[in-house]
Amino acid sequence: MGEKSASPYDMDGPSFDADRYLQKLLKECSLKQIMDTEAAIVRQTQTLHSDMQTLVYENYNKFISATDTIRKMKTDFKSMETEMNLLMANMQTITDHSERITDTLQETRSQLTRLSGKHQLLKKLQFLSSLPSKLKTLIEEENYQQAVQEYGHAQKVLLQYGQQPSFRGIQEDCIKILDELRARLKREFRETGKPAQTLTEIGELLLQLGERPSTLAKEMLECASKRLHEQIVVLQDQTDRDMIEFIDLGIDGFLKDLTLVISSYNDMFLTKHLEQEADNFEEIARLDLNEFVNRNVDEYLALVQDRAEIEIGHGDSQIILRGLDRLHRRMTAMKTLCRSVDMTRSGLDIIVNAAQQLCQTHMKCLKDHFNDSLSSVRLALVSSTTTSATAGSSSGVSSQTSGTSVPGTANSNINNATGSLRELISNLYISTIEKVKGLMQDLLIFLQPEWSFNLKGDPKGIQCIEGIRENLLVAFLRHFCSTVNGYGNVSSTAPPTLLLVLSKVCLEMERAGVHTLTSLVDELYQLDSERSVTLVHETELCHEMRDSAQLLLDSYVRLQGLNLSQMLRKSVETRDWLNCLEPRSVRAVMKRVVEETAAIDGVLGELYDSAGGTSGARTAASSDSSRKTHFSIAASKQSQQYRSTWSTYTPSQLDSSFVSNIQRLFSEKIEIFAPVEFSKVSIITGIIKLCLKTLLECVRLRTFSRYGLQQIQVDAHYLQMNLWRFVNDENLIHVLLDEILGSAVLRCLEPILMEPNAVEIICERN
Repeated sequence: MGEKSASPYDMDGPSFDADRYLQKLLKECSLKQIMDTEAAIVRQTQTLHSDMQTLVYENYNKFISATDTIRKMKTDFKSMETEMNLLMANMQTITDHSERITDTLQETRSQLTRLSGKHQLLKKLQFLSSLPSKLKTLIEEENYQQAVQEYGHAQKVLLQYGQQPSFRGIQEDCIKILDELRARLKREFRETGKPAQTLTEIGELLLQLGERPSTLAKEMLECASKRLHEQIVVLQDQTDRDMIEFIDLGIDGFLKDLTLVISSYNDMFLTKHLEQEADNFEEIARLDLNEFVNRNVDEYLALVQDRAEIEIGHGDSQIILRGLDRLHRRMTAMKTLCRSVDMTRSGLDIIVNAAQQLCQTHMKCLKDHFNDSLSSVRLALVSSTTTSATAGSSSGVSSQTSGTSVPGTANSNINNATGSLRELISNLYISTIEKVKGLMQDLLIFLQPEWSFNLKGDPKGIQCIEGIRENLLVAFLRHFCSTVNGYGNVSSTAPPTLLLVLSKVCLEMERAGVHTLTSLVDELYQLDSERSVTLVHETELCHEMRDSAQLLLDSYVRLQGLNLSQMLRKSVETRDWLNCLEPRSVRAVMKRVVEETAAIDGVLGELYDSAGGTSGARTAASSDSSRKTHFSIAASKQSQQYRSTWSTYTPSQLDSSFVSNIQRLFSEKIEIFAPVEFSKVSIITGIIKLCLKTLLECVRLRTFSRYGLQQIQVDAHYLQMNLWRFVNDENLIHVLLDEILGSAVLRCLEPILMEPNAVEIICERN
């Protein structure tokens, strides 16, 4: 900037050189540019002249205005000086008059001061002389507060001048009146039915009248206890009100009086320094107050607890908790009055107890619902059984009339029964799951953020939340298992179909139900059961469900096997095997066993997966045996491993048990009562094993003639022709039937078997 300002070519700079500027223009610019520059300089010059002229005019106007202002100020100052001189003269005159008045009234002021003092003294004397009568009037009007205040105003004067004869009578009268007032206040203080506010006011008056604080403190707590007990009695009669109204009555009555007593007691005995009492008075008084508060609060909370237990399960949980929340808020606010007593803990304990009580109520509800569901299932099974029996008998009569069989009707009955079972299983499973879900969600009301209490922030609250899971969900699932296990006991009279339904429901619970419920509860209540040491794990519950399903299924096999075994046992025991005719047909009981087995197989086929992933009975025999194979042992040569060779022995040899023992020695052991698997083939195999084992034992106890043995041969071959399709291992049927026939041969007096062709003809005809 400095170099630019010092340039000789800058017209606005102080170093401008006109000649050099002109020479530069002539050298560098054309004629037109020089003329334009000249015109621009002329315009700028004219503009500057115009601006200078304007500035001169403005400055001239300002100068004229300043001259006028100065002239006006001179005139104003002259008038102001005159007024100030006049004011000074007036002030001097006022000062002179004031001094003359003060001198004149000096003596009168002293007289007025003396008269005013005498007047005040006369008023006090008049007050003292009328004090006894005024106290009596106030006491008669029961205006005790004003009477004590009036005596307090005159007490200092009476204490100071009470020895003078003129004041002694007044003092004695006042003391007598106050003694009567003190006695009256004590009587009213001890009377029952007085509200806490009145007791507090009477206590304050007694303290002002000089009552001993230690005695008054104890009497105050005793009288307050009576009053609070009356409040408890009143609350006990409020049975027609809901929980919110009940809590509001307690807050407005009991807790309000208790708060007033505590605050008044603190003000009268704990915050003041009472010189007439011992040094440990405050400590003793505080202990008495704490004991008083604990006793009465416990009594009140016990009443609330009893009322909550009555309401839980019968009233609206939302209303109950809203009332308990109001109580908790009030108890929390009272905590500042008596810090040594944990009011909040007491209120929270009631809420925890309410949660536990509601949990027990829901548990009972779940048990009742489950029992009702089981009763409905049993009723439905009975109705279904009755309907099926009626339909079966009708179809049997129809077939006998027409002389033809109606297999489609039987299959239809089985399908209907199976569909009904599936529906029962689904309904029982879904209703149980949904009921548990609903009740678990209902208990979430204790964790709503709108409440003043927080169960998750308190150790007892956390235990309560975990207790909801353990005492409701886990306890119900275990009750579920124990209940269904009761149906599986040997002494139970439950129908077999019910055991099958319950076993399937337990399997569904083990497969999905337990996981669904535990996951839901853990999510709703924010529990980590996987890592918790105290909470029951899901796998443990699943194992219990599976054990129950296994027990029920084993019981189902046992009962079904027992039913069929009873038919076989009676058929063997009631027949005269020594006087039998030559067999011409299969006995009806064998047909009945096959029909019952087929019916059971049809029901199981829809509920359980069959072996090999197929459903229904097999329709083709395996390679080592044929549906046509008979138990004419002498002719059986295709399957030497599982076929007996009774016909190769002589009659004398057949009488010996040596051959039977050799057979058992080399045959595979069959577990008759082994646990069954959750499949159709395993279940039906278990039932067949029980039936054939029963038949075997019954045969071993009878003695047979020739035709009796042949009848057993025909029956065994018929069973082999029809039972092989229900099992995976046909050799199991072969071994058991072979052993039955072998035992019959051993028990036969004339062991001659029927020709194989004749056996086949009889069995195929039936």
